[in-house]
Amino acid sequence: MLQDAQKIKPVLVRRLLAWYRSNRRLLPWRETTDPYRIWVSEVMLQQTRVDTVIPFYHRFIKVFPTVHDLANALPQDVLKSWENMGYYSRARNLHAASRIIVDRWQGRIPSKPEDLRTLPGIGEYSAGAIASIAYGKAVPAVDGNIRRILCRIFAIRKPVDNPGEQKKLAELAALLISTKCPGDFNQALMDLGATVCKARKTDCSLCPLSGLCRAYLQNLQDILPVTVKSRPIPHRLAAAAVIYDEKGRLLFVQRPDSGLLASLWKMPGGFVENMKKIEENLKQAVKKELDITIGIDRPLASRQHAYTHFRLTLFSFACHLQKGKPRPLGCQKWRWVSASDLNKLPLSKIDRMILKTLDHG
Repeated sequence: MLQDAQKIKPVLVRRLLAWYRSNRRLLPWRETTDPYRIWVSEVMLQQTRVDTVIPFYHRFIKVFPTVHDLANALPQDVLKSWENMGYYSRARNLHAASRIIVDRWQGRIPSKPEDLRTLPGIGEYSAGAIASIAYGKAVPAVDGNIRRILCRIFAIRKPVDNPGEQKKLAELAALLISTKCPGDFNQALMDLGATVCKARKTDCSLCPLSGLCRAYLQNLQDILPVTVKSRPIPHRLAAAAVIYDEKGRLLFVQRPDSGLLASLWKMPGGFVENMKKIEENLKQAVKKELDITIGIDRPLASRQHAYTHFRLTLFSFACHLQKGKPRPLGCQKWRWVSASDLNKLPLSKIDRMILKTLDHG
């Protein structure tokens, strides 16, 4: 296969780059050569669609225009700027990496992939993308889109999610990459996978590589790539206590600094194992978090949200404080929050959805 790749490389590179010059997507991080802004965009694009990222990218860069601004920021301000984009570990990693960059590299984003991979939140793909786009390093950036393209071009029928097969695909990508325009080459593959050689409804008539593509020539484009069947996504339940004080303020807790939605704020509560015992489970969760006893008055709204590995339904209940004074046992901090201050806290999307039902959104 590597020999076949070597043979078609000159034609493939020429056709792909010509197509990219005429069809490239106009994206804000392509209007700059600043490695910091390219790095931010690549982190944001991990597991998030381009059209979703764009407004968040503009907002984030406005608040933190340089790596020094980001490094000097408070963690809660970084999380607030990231709010509603999900996968908050990316924001925490970006913040931690910015401080490393300032301390170790005097604020200059590393240019070598091996140095980039030492930073929190930077893996093989992101390191390749940043090094090639920002610095012109001839290294591949292989994600799911690019694996799909390679599987189709070379009619690879082995499961694309097999680690051994992924290693072979990385070797293929490294062999094919343009040494003169590696950044454009990687972005061309990204755009081709996003707009033409899609997972479904691929449009081979628009593809500059169709004449080289074995899947197209053998009518396999709708079959490849082969994947291992994924397991069903589990559905989890959680409950939140809506507790007001005498001033009309809501009780909020800050989540632990690791785990799901780390360091974001929320109403007290937690996961529920048995729907029939949801009120009892909620009381227990609040006791573990804050060492207080609550009474439950009535059920309020429920909302659903999908995460990477599970779906969640969050139920909210109007509650009141019966006994004890809050203290942070299973959380980092707690506080009473006025309606005017709610927008200053970084919250998850599903918590914001619940707040809107309380006229606090």
